[in-house]
Amino acid sequence: MSISDISVIEIDQLLDAHWHWLRDKTTVMEIGQWIEITTPYLDRHNDAIQLYVRRDDGGYLISDDGSTIADLASSGVNLETPKRRALLDIAIQGFGVSLDCDRLEVLATEETFPLKKQSLIQAVLAVGDLFYLSEPSVASLFVEDVQAWLDEQNIRYIPNIPFVGKSGYSHHFNFAIPKSKNAPERILRALAKPDKQSAGLLIFDWLDVRDSRQGTKAYALLSDVERGVPAGVIDALRSYEIQPIAWSQKDSVRQELVA
Repeated sequence: MSISDISVIEIDQLLDAHWHWLRDKTTVMEIGQWIEITTPYLDRHNDAIQLYVRRDDGGYLISDDGSTIADLASSGVNLETPKRRALLDIAIQGFGVSLDCDRLEVLATEETFPLKKQSLIQAVLAVGDLFYLSEPSVASLFVEDVQAWLDEQNIRYIPNIPFVGKSGYSHHFNFAIPKSKNAPERILRALAKPDKQSAGLLIFDWLDVRDSRQGTKAYALLSDVERGVPAGVIDALRSYEIQPIAWSQKDSVRQELVA
């Protein structure tokens, strides 16, 4: 699909539809001094991600109440080793999220509340991916594997870079390869669990930032070592001009990325 096949009106309609979906599928409930927010985003159990909010020093404290790390612990993921604790820090860095007694937390003002809430959801999803450390065949997070490969191939990059989109929200991509005289800017996101949800989040982020990154090409690196990538995920990414790259086929795009 070429850029000429998509109109600004169509993209505006897609963004509007996302906002309506997000609001319609979000519920709130008062629980003591906290307000429980049930979001439409799903964790690895396909349960809705829940956040908790209370007033804090004139602003708001938003927390996952420790449920994300508690779930990992109950699944046999030991995060107490120095290496795995470091991986946990990598998973939440860049989102502005802090860790307090295994609770993922973020402070927000009235103006920054939507952005901070979204950042916490992204951090919850990223930490949830650490579940795959419970499988002996997985030595590290997929994003670390991607970074190691980029280093091995002498592909220059900027790690964990945020771009502000049309909505005013900031969207993080794992790597950005600067523009050169031979190639445009390229941005990459590593999907350790390429499914409908992770692809949908990437598509939304890309649609939101694309207009401000003229000429930029987007890539999705898809982990297919333990399980295949659903055809629907690949088709969806291609429909929005995101080039899907199965990890097993990564060498096929080396020249594009090194240029």
